[in-house]
Amino acid sequence: MLLYQKLIRIMSIHPNFIRDLSLIRELQLPHGCIAAGYIRNFVWDYLHSYSSQTPLNDVDVVYFDPTEISEEKEKIYEKALKKHVPYPWSVKNQARMHLRNQESRYISVADAMKRWPETATAVGMSLGQHGEFEVIAPYGLDDLFDLVIRRSRYFKDAEYFAARIRDKKWLETWPKLSVAKD
Repeated sequence: MLLYQKLIRIMSIHPNFIRDLSLIRELQLPHGCIAAGYIRNFVWDYLHSYSSQTPLNDVDVVYFDPTEISEEKEKIYEKALKKHVPYPWSVKNQARMHLRNQESRYISVADAMKRWPETATAVGMSLGQHGEFEVIAPYGLDDLFDLVIRRSRYFKDAEYFAARIRDKKWLETWPKLSVAKD
């Protein structure tokens, strides 16, 4: 539980974090949260004592709604978010991602996150109904805070995993990172 409190404390320093979580909550996305690089990069920047944020390629928002799995709905949410903040929003309903990944149906956001390439990326945060922070981290937070890039056990494509590390230049951007051996 200490790492969860540490994550909340660090993310609370982010200058736009509360605003961004509030925007997600206003959309009333079922189990909606900001996830992946938005959180991972900010924590790694913090742990490297960087004075400015590493730019994001996109801002991942995930949710789980098995009753409406159209990609068009996601685009509507992205457009709504861009009206407030000009981020490169990427909204994805995890209830449809099993189709893209050719896997069995996922049962929740956390279940879908287990299939993401890295454990440190499989972290999401949201605001609860009473303004409390909620954290989804199916692999926990150890790898995120230990600066370890580890392939998720459900993600089988080792070549894609290695390409992500190389193409995103993580080891150059955050030199304290290490890559776990399978």
